[in-house]
Amino acid sequence: MDILHLVDRLEELFNQARPIPLTHSVVVDEDRFLEIIDQMRISIPDEVKKAQQVIAQRDRLMAQAQEEAGRTVGLAKQKSDEIVTRDAIVQAAQARSEQILAQARADAENLRREADDYILEALGALEGELTRLLTQARNGISKLNMDRQRVNVGVDETREGGSPES
Repeated sequence: MDILHLVDRLEELFNQARPIPLTHSVVVDEDRFLEIIDQMRISIPDEVKKAQQVIAQRDRLMAQAQEEAGRTVGLAKQKSDEIVTRDAIVQAAQARSEQILAQARADAENLRREADDYILEALGALEGELTRLLTQARNGISKLNMDRQRVNVGVDETREGGSPES
């Protein structure tokens, strides 16, 4: 029987009791009173056992919940560490790629400057050589024109009757 039901029956018995005049005492049916108390003695161990079972079950559930929470927190921490590590690796890789790009740009600019300097030097040398060759060609043409004029003057003089060496 339920302990609360027995308490209700005991209260009902008290309410049905007859008061003793000029006192705070009442007269109750002794047999019914003792019967309810006996039933309470029988019910209390059952109620206590049920309560102990409920408490034990609650403790098991709490332990399982704490274990699951610990596992979940552990997994979350591990995942967070992986993300932080991955993020650090990505940032390091990005920084390294920016360094490589900057170095490649600097190397390309140096190479371009060196190539421009070489081309300017080579073109300058070519210009000097072409100027020298042009001067030689002009001198050769000029000399040939002068020699031709001398020869032509000598031929004209010979045709006119004079000697070429006059």
